[in-house]
Amino acid sequence: MRTWQVERRKRTRHLIELGGLVVKAGIVDLTGDDRATIFGALLWMADKLKSDQSEPAQTLWAAKGKQAFEADLATRKGTERTVSAVRR
Repeated sequence: MRTWQVERRKRTRHLIELGGLVVKAGIVDLTGDDRATIFGALLWMADKLKSDQSEPAQTLWAAKGKQAFEADLATRKGTERTVSAVRR
């Protein structure tokens, strides 16, 4: 496989993962899949990160994200245990 193909696939995977975060956060459902609203919210977030409020905002958002990832992981582990117990 050529280098440009490998790089293109990496970029595609990265973009898909970022889109997955938008869906996982519930933003698509909450906005009725309104792309202008989603884009506007992302622009607001970018403005916040460019301001003097960058550090506290990023700290807060990182903590909320980590907490959500951990809760999701715990939920999936509990589901896996339940499914494996049922299969036995």
